[in-house]
Amino acid sequence: MQFTVIQRILGLLLMVFSLTMLPPAMVGWWYGDGAVVAFLDAFAVTLLTGVLCWLPVMKVKREMRLRDGFVVVVIFWTVLGLFGALPLIISDRPSVSVTDAVFESLSGLTTTGATVLVGLDTLPKSILFYRQELQWLGGMGIIVLAVAILPILGVGGMQLYRAETPGPVKDTKLTPRITETAKALWYLYLGLTIVCAIAYWLAGMDIFDAVSHSFSTVAIGGFSTHDASMGYFDSAMIEAIAVIFMLLSGANFGLHFIAWRTQSLLTYARDAEFKTYIGVLSVVAAICVSYLYITATYSIFGSALHHGIFQAVSIGTTTGFTTAAYHTWPGFLPVLLLFLSFMGGCAGSTGGGIKVIRCLLLTKQGLRELVRLVHPNAQIVVKIGRKPMDDRIIEAVWGFFSTYVAVFAVMLLILMAAGYDQVTAFSAVAATLNNLGPGLGDVGSNFAGLNNVSKWTLCVSMLLGRLEIFTLLVLITPTFWRK
Repeated sequence: MQFTVIQRILGLLLMVFSLTMLPPAMVGWWYGDGAVVAFLDAFAVTLLTGVLCWLPVMKVKREMRLRDGFVVVVIFWTVLGLFGALPLIISDRPSVSVTDAVFESLSGLTTTGATVLVGLDTLPKSILFYRQELQWLGGMGIIVLAVAILPILGVGGMQLYRAETPGPVKDTKLTPRITETAKALWYLYLGLTIVCAIAYWLAGMDIFDAVSHSFSTVAIGGFSTHDASMGYFDSAMIEAIAVIFMLLSGANFGLHFIAWRTQSLLTYARDAEFKTYIGVLSVVAAICVSYLYITATYSIFGSALHHGIFQAVSIGTTTGFTTAAYHTWPGFLPVLLLFLSFMGGCAGSTGGGIKVIRCLLLTKQGLRELVRLVHPNAQIVVKIGRKPMDDRIIEAVWGFFSTYVAVFAVMLLILMAAGYDQVTAFSAVAATLNNLGPGLGDVGSNFAGLNNVSKWTLCVSMLLGRLEIFTLLVLITPTFWRK
């Protein structure tokens, strides 16, 4: 392990991250909300820490190895969550504990969207903007951003990219050079954000809300500047725009890149994962709309239609926006939507969950085993589209799924031991491990009422979900540390 290389990169990344404190400070200055000093202090502390880490090893030029990349990713996301909490700790509004500040910071950076803050409508604009900005940075992954700029600073980025990029097939590149791949992803991400903000503004949001919600929409984050989330605007047009951009952001950004480069929408029609993604969301949305109307939860079909579709897409893509208190809906709907979040978005998207491609592979492998019971000697190949999948990939997916279940069970037991009922504990773990946000039971509205043990447990759950479990767990295996 090259600790000097890791220290140098960590210092550089902290210095870069310190710059993210400046835009909220400018917002605070513009609105005169009194939180400017908190952000300037946080900027100074983060920058100074980064400089102190970097100076002793500034002349180290050794190439980073894959193991170093895993360590940098895990350490940086952890440190990022701690330093990201500084403005919330320093600011007088909101007045929160260190635990709550770290929880909120990690929830933003991991694009979970679970919040411990109440009274959002009365908070300083700079604090509200900062929460949205954290989600935007976390959406595509600040590590991928670092991949695009670190070569300029003299540090290679392939190891970071492989350690952080989600999905079972990580080495597929959009362009020959990893730096160009990262830039291509960010151009798409930035372009989608700008178009989303303009659409929100034209639909009736003011500039501040339009920009803020475009950040959390494209990031599949779910933070809002209002306690009522998207329901605050009471606009079918705004909800429709949100649905479109949530669907786009939950799809594979590599697919968007190929469609843009080839200028053909057939790219989406040929992709098995995308078709499954749209198909499952469509079926669940239809079930929600029908059940809401049949049970007279909404007496007007139009209301059942837009609430049902919005919640299905928002929860299914792990965004977490709400237009209604879905956790109070009748029958099986709340649990159905929560289970939908386990699938999550596509690989290579800003969404959370297990990912559609993994669920598709698990289903196909299960069907193969059923056929083998009848035809034990048959040679059956699992295919995605027309492409045969290597058994090594299927084994990795099963390994991920089994580890996911084990981690989920441990987290669930910890929360139940902390005194929470099964529904609250189960949904809290699901909402954080899937990077979803809203849960059921006591965490249906927010996570403020949980005790500190539960909040720290869920902080770990959010990190595990954001780093897709293995990236974090690999560090505790003896094999990783052997030479």
